[in-house]
Amino acid sequence: MADVFSAPEEGAGARLPWVVGVSGASGTPYAAAVLRGLLAARLPVDLVLSRAARLTLLDETGIAWRDSAWAKALVTWLSMPPGGVSPPEGLSARLADRDVLADTVSTLVAVHAPGDLGAPTSSGSYPTRGMIVVPASTACLAGITLGLSKDLLQRSADVTLKEGRRLIVVPREMPYTRATLRHMLDLHDAGAVVAAASPGFYAGVRTAGDLVDFVAGRVLDAADVPHTLFRRWTGELGGARRDLADRRDLLEVETAPPAG
Repeated sequence: MADVFSAPEEGAGARLPWVVGVSGASGTPYAAAVLRGLLAARLPVDLVLSRAARLTLLDETGIAWRDSAWAKALVTWLSMPPGGVSPPEGLSARLADRDVLADTVSTLVAVHAPGDLGAPTSSGSYPTRGMIVVPASTACLAGITLGLSKDLLQRSADVTLKEGRRLIVVPREMPYTRATLRHMLDLHDAGAVVAAASPGFYAGVRTAGDLVDFVAGRVLDAADVPHTLFRRWTGELGGARRDLADRRDLLEVETAPPAG
């Protein structure tokens, strides 16, 4: 029998992941951007894609998620930003190398099937930093609010709340019904952070990816995860537009043909 009074061995229990749940709402680029941010910060992740999320992922990216080959699917997904630009601008220079990204995924990510209610994240005794549900469908919000625990995503969120850990939900669907507004208010009152996928435009928007990165960055802010996904407000009106113009001028100089 283990000695319950002994200290853990050095390095034991060192893995303290963020749980990331992806529901079936449209918005898989938001989930990918949050995952890239967590991995860029070298934070471990326990990932749960609901059954509906797998259909949405197939529809929005063409990726057929299979648990038997999840690592390959995840690397492809994280390398596929909105608009088809490769690599995504929110991807750190280190992770832009697909081989490095694959190594990072294999080192930091664990994936659990949505029906596996015996997975580690279903128990409060499994230590985590908290959970991010991105995007969160209205059905998912209702299930978490009511404590239905109908699948691993909802159960993991329920565990996060009952253990007093940080739960961040990112609803994307709109407009909201009265029921959904009440669910979001109830989650707020229970201690969760409700961070709607509402991008800001003051950070210098050039592409759809900039809007996605803004939302992902604000979600990471709520999780206290450092990142450089967008230009922060400094109180200077027009500062972002000026920076964009300066970068365009610099790019034109760098790409201009040599004189003569």
